[in-house]
Amino acid sequence: MKFLPTTQEETKGPGNVDFVLVTGDAYVDHPSFGASIIARVLESHGYSIAILSQPDWKTPTDFTKFGRPKLAFLVTGGNIDSMVNHYSVSLHKRKTDAYSPGGQPGKRPNRATIVYCNKIREAYKDVPIVIGGIEASLRRLAHYDYWDNAVRRSILLDSSADLLVYGMGENQIVEIAEALESGLEVRHITFISGTVFKTKDISFLDDPIILPSFKAIKDLTAGAKNEYAKSCLLQYHNTDYLSAKTLVEDYSNVYVVQHKPARPLATAELDRVYSLPYTRNYHPMYENIGGVPAIEEVKFSITSNRGCFGSCNFCSLSFHQGKVVQARSHKSILAEAVSFTHDPMFKGYIHDVGGPTANFRNPSCDRWEKQSAVPCKRQCLAPKPCKNLKFDHKDYLKLLRSLREIPTVKKVFIRSGIRYDYMMHDPKGDAFLQELCAYHISGRLKVAPEHVSEKVLSSMGKPSFEEYKKFASKFEAINKKLKKDQFLVPYLMSSHPGCNLDDAIELAEYLQSAGIQPEQVQDFYPTPGTLSTCMYYTELDPRTMKKIFVPKSQKEKAAQRALIQYSLPVNYEIVKKALIRAGRKDLIGHDPKALIRPAKAKKSNNAKNKKKRYSPK
Repeated sequence: MKFLPTTQEETKGPGNVDFVLVTGDAYVDHPSFGASIIARVLESHGYSIAILSQPDWKTPTDFTKFGRPKLAFLVTGGNIDSMVNHYSVSLHKRKTDAYSPGGQPGKRPNRATIVYCNKIREAYKDVPIVIGGIEASLRRLAHYDYWDNAVRRSILLDSSADLLVYGMGENQIVEIAEALESGLEVRHITFISGTVFKTKDISFLDDPIILPSFKAIKDLTAGAKNEYAKSCLLQYHNTDYLSAKTLVEDYSNVYVVQHKPARPLATAELDRVYSLPYTRNYHPMYENIGGVPAIEEVKFSITSNRGCFGSCNFCSLSFHQGKVVQARSHKSILAEAVSFTHDPMFKGYIHDVGGPTANFRNPSCDRWEKQSAVPCKRQCLAPKPCKNLKFDHKDYLKLLRSLREIPTVKKVFIRSGIRYDYMMHDPKGDAFLQELCAYHISGRLKVAPEHVSEKVLSSMGKPSFEEYKKFASKFEAINKKLKKDQFLVPYLMSSHPGCNLDDAIELAEYLQSAGIQPEQVQDFYPTPGTLSTCMYYTELDPRTMKKIFVPKSQKEKAAQRALIQYSLPVNYEIVKKALIRAGRKDLIGHDPKALIRPAKAKKSNNAKNKKKRYSPK
């Protein structure tokens, strides 16, 4: 297996490739990297591709490295939005970048997709440019940008690209390649599902939904925020490839048009994507500068599915991959696992077998099999499971058992998210939990209840906390039966829209009563493409259009974060002030239910001097 060309010498001179793929990540030829999947898919259809990874964006020079491609430049910011990659939720610059050589930061610009495209335009005025990946996908229409604290227009306009691919992109990119190869101008490629294009004429569109215009949503006024919330909900309800309609956004002098999502890949198609000749490693050019850290967790991990019907409001997966679960065949997954055993680096441990949600291996209900075009606007699991939801762990169990039987495989871990509520509603879920505890975790199982407040969980689109408590009890009982010392690690989120100080204290009280001391806390991060981000910006719940409290000040966010880790000495003063502010002094004291003890009174200097004063006998 060979890497794709990364130098002009490998392409035998400039202008000899069909596509130049520009990526903000280091070049890692592994199916966990979207750029590698797209490159290998195109290669499998007979197209030639050169990889331009992390080019110098300060001049156009690097972008002329391979000359003008025969068909188009393909541009992605990388596996993570470049702004999320660069900044923490507190807007501090991150010190490392797992997707860069040696973990070094600064190898890509802010807003990488936009910067790369504009440099290409400097070098080649009229070359077709197609953008994709998570950064383009989640910014395909006007969106609130946390880092600018403003509504930005579609990335298609700011990048000067011709076409945007959203979602996973395998089907779309092949259709685009064939259209370009046939001689069709990129401006006429306006018919492919899962793409976004710009036009001055929308008369040819069939029954589109006209979203609120960019002008109507961009201002910092109550009216504009109402329009923004309405637009977000319309977009959210049009992520279903069966029932979605074309969406149109007006920018006064041009329209941005989003076609309905592409059809999800069938099992055979998904198998083919993962059977392509990936080298499953970073390019050798990085060997002497520390490799690429992001490969470590995924090198011996297996993607078994795509899509997620969990639909948490703070997660962008349903906006990017969609709600339809697509699963690879057992044969395909087992073949990948067997290939690990021939790698000298393999020590017998498969790090993960999963996807967005590991225990989703089937579509949520019969609607997908019937190809029903009737829109479904409810969530599958929250606040309670839909009556049509199918619960089934049999297929996943059978797969895991087969993987365990492969010679030289010592352990098969599951590190992807597990939806415990889905497991609890499966009449045969205990069998799965039994084997999960017996064979597939190493002391700790990470799950994501996120919060305890029912009000906050409703804002998050998560199930009742009672589901977690039932699961935790069952987990403890099964491990006791197995005589295993294993425990749950709950993921918790602070400062989500709808969460006030009282809710944060309720969570802290639960943690104290349960004896849980979280190692990490995730502060809500308003990233593009989620309903929760819409709530953060507009202070409205777009599902109801009712006002919602949003913790935005640093004081409020710090208090909520500290309350989850109330026992840390560094958080003492913040927790104390928060409890006093909330009128909860009852939680400061020596009572067993108290969160913190009263501060010890400091002895005054006078008292110290008094003790030292000489008294004659």
